[in-house]
Amino acid sequence: ATLLILFAVAGTFVLRTLPFFSPENIFSLTSSRLQIPVDVLFTRLSAMRLAGLTPSDNILRTKLNSLDSRLLYFHHGPDVIANCQFCNAEDPKSYLYYSLPSILAPHLFNLCLLALVTSGLFTGKEGAAWRTTATIAAGAAVVIDLYLVSSYDTAQNSRATRLEDIDTFFWKMRVYRLLGLATVNGLLGWVLYLSSTNRAFLKPATTQERIEASTRVLDSARSKLGAIGILRNTVQRDTVLREKSSEYWVREGMVMGELMEEREVVEGVNNALGSRIDINTITRDAEVYAQNVVGPSQANQPANGTT
Repeated sequence: ATLLILFAVAGTFVLRTLPFFSPENIFSLTSSRLQIPVDVLFTRLSAMRLAGLTPSDNILRTKLNSLDSRLLYFHHGPDVIANCQFCNAEDPKSYLYYSLPSILAPHLFNLCLLALVTSGLFTGKEGAAWRTTATIAAGAAVVIDLYLVSSYDTAQNSRATRLEDIDTFFWKMRVYRLLGLATVNGLLGWVLYLSSTNRAFLKPATTQERIEASTRVLDSARSKLGAIGILRNTVQRDTVLREKSSEYWVREGMVMGELMEEREVVEGVNNALGSRIDINTITRDAEVYAQNVVGPSQANQPANGTT
């Protein structure tokens, strides 16, 4: 589910880079150069609008009456130029301040998403291990984005005499921003997949984790042995169950005895004993084991007899 969320959001970011979802550039739409008279520009735009100029177009018509405002149009986009009430071309930074929420919105959304998919409750320790890395990547994307927007020199478009020479910074940055966020999500999903499937980024378990795992295994084995003991005790105390158990083991002994007398089984056992098992080695090991078990008790018998 985590990987699906990451790749779905990354795909959405990539999809939003398509021209259909991009804000309209009236200069490109009307094939107009930067120095075109404002009346000619909006006359062309009105001819392309079936319903005439929109309220936003009329606001832009009153604001794109100077070269500086047009340079800021390509720097911050049409929405900022049309909707900012306190901005003016004499204070270019005012447009930057107004555009900050729209710039930071996708970054904050993506940061919340990364915090969710790397939380221990949501993805376990595999996802939590990448929480710091994901946060640093998201923070770096914000810093780079703000630096590029704030340090852009709008005056470089003032020398553009043709439409092709204009640097459409706002539209380029929008594409770069969304592709950057999609890349961060895609890379995070990739490393989460590799680490969660133990294909890469393996981290050996600590001593405490190994002890806890061994303790859990021992507790499970002890619980099973206790359950078996209770079951055997119940069988031995119940007459019917005890008789059925005895019948089963008698029948089991008879079946295994008959099975071991079959020719194919005897030949198979002989082949196994002859080719895979060293009888002499097993005999020596059995003698050593028996000596270790019986030897101490035999050594203690004379001592017990003299006391």
